[in-house]
Amino acid sequence: MNFNFTKYSIVYYIIFGFLVIASIASLFAYGLKFGIEFAGGSNMEVLFLEQRPSNEAIKTELKDFNLGEITVQPTGEKGAILKFQGVDEATHKKILAKVNETFKASEDGFQYIGPSVGQELRNKTAVSIVMALLAITIYIAFAFRKVSRPVSSWKYGVASLIALFHDILIPLGIFAVLGHFYNVEITIPIVAALLTILGFSVHDTIVIFDRIRENILRQGMAQFEDSVNKSLNQTVGRSISTVLTVEFVMVALYFFGGETLKSFSLALIIGITSGAYSSIFIASPLLVSWYKWSLKRSK
Repeated sequence: MNFNFTKYSIVYYIIFGFLVIASIASLFAYGLKFGIEFAGGSNMEVLFLEQRPSNEAIKTELKDFNLGEITVQPTGEKGAILKFQGVDEATHKKILAKVNETFKASEDGFQYIGPSVGQELRNKTAVSIVMALLAITIYIAFAFRKVSRPVSSWKYGVASLIALFHDILIPLGIFAVLGHFYNVEITIPIVAALLTILGFSVHDTIVIFDRIRENILRQGMAQFEDSVNKSLNQTVGRSISTVLTVEFVMVALYFFGGETLKSFSLALIIGITSGAYSSIFIASPLLVSWYKWSLKRSK
């Protein structure tokens, strides 16, 4: 028995609209909390020789240095990453001496990124994501040029772009909330996760679109909605099983992969889940809605 996916398109669009509006609202209300790679600052990795002190104890000892907001990220059993505003080498040595004197610790690494470098990296990241979205859209429009009827090939590209916009926006909205309430920062691994989400989601969408193309060529253009529903029924099992396989790995990585991989794996969990939803319930039903709207317009 085949499920009629497109029958409930309005429900999918309402959920889609709610998630997008909520994500945009959280981005405007809270903004994104960028790590030092993007905002500039100092990154100091220390290893405590005895028991690792609490985050508050570390912050209290360093408050006299006027380092702004200090972020302490535990790593391993006795390590920690300290993030604070940019300091010169003299201040860096004083901070290290203070930490060593109070807690008995050694330094594993220190990195300083200037604000101009951080801003440049933010700009390049934004450009990279936009360029990836445009390249994917153009590729899909070109790949489906042979099925330009009853829906134009460029509409396949636009439908996939709308779905990808949803897939990127949802994780960003959630990380805006997490950044505001739990100091979760946007770092290079999270950017890598976002680009991975783009690739994973568009692959899932293309698989469904390709099956639609096969069914149109096999059944003709007269029953476009039936072809879309048939294609979704033929591919939904594969899509869900692929997503669940990846999600199991990401959940394990989140809980057992260490502190530094939590945000990366969380971004993938959120993005891949939203990508599965958009591939099945947004991209393909959009083609049918577009097709119906074109018919009404022609009449």
